[in-house]
Amino acid sequence: MIHETAIVDPKAKLSDNIIVGPYSIIGPNVEILEGTEIQGHVNITGNTKIGSNNKIYPFASLGNDPQDLKYKNEKTQLIIGNNNKIREYVTINPGTEGGGGITRIGNNCLFMVSSHIAHDCLVGDNVILANNVPLGGHAHVDDGAIIGGNSAVQQFTRVGKYAMIGGMCGVVRDVIPYGIAHGNRSILQGLNLIGLRRKNFPNKEILELSDAYKQIFKNENLTENLSNLSNELKKNKLVSEVVSFIEKDKKRPICTPFSK
Repeated sequence: MIHETAIVDPKAKLSDNIIVGPYSIIGPNVEILEGTEIQGHVNITGNTKIGSNNKIYPFASLGNDPQDLKYKNEKTQLIIGNNNKIREYVTINPGTEGGGGITRIGNNCLFMVSSHIAHDCLVGDNVILANNVPLGGHAHVDDGAIIGGNSAVQQFTRVGKYAMIGGMCGVVRDVIPYGIAHGNRSILQGLNLIGLRRKNFPNKEILELSDAYKQIFKNENLTENLSNLSNELKKNKLVSEVVSFIEKDKKRPICTPFSK
């Protein structure tokens, strides 16, 4: 059902069973799959593909030009998965040529009012961005991460899976999977133990991760601490993911309990 006041370019590809509310605008290179609801006053443009069963609230802007001075109208993409809730005033920009050309959003995410996802970001499944959270360009947010209200993630920063960021935090360092960080500038405070238990990870794996965490972050020499980690602990999947995250090539330093 398309409201009579909506402006939908005839070249746009809209599947069946889609709702487009009053005064919404959909551009020619937009593709939207079945079951998605677009409420009033939404603007969707650019080379944007939106999956099925999403709900997009008033005044959201999806697919408009990146806020990057290097962007020269090159053909790039915004790809959004399924079952996401995109609340009022959310803005999501497509990629840039220098960043790989794609901004990609997973499934089952909640982006609260006035959150922003910049060019070339990669956002996994089941991610929550609370009100007024901006992700700078090229940020990576893995599955299940939660970022509290009014926090800001600096460009090129990574937030690991099931990490939790407190409110009003400047995230300027990579936050490990399953970690908790907060403070004026992100400081690692421990592990998201409640989140791990809610996801039904085995208690043995959680306890081993806790042991590994204490060893990895016992001082600021992460390289030496990782080399001294026992092979038995490294066999733990949760520990292995944290180690891989820390050792991966990166643009930002790792957030630690000693961060200033």
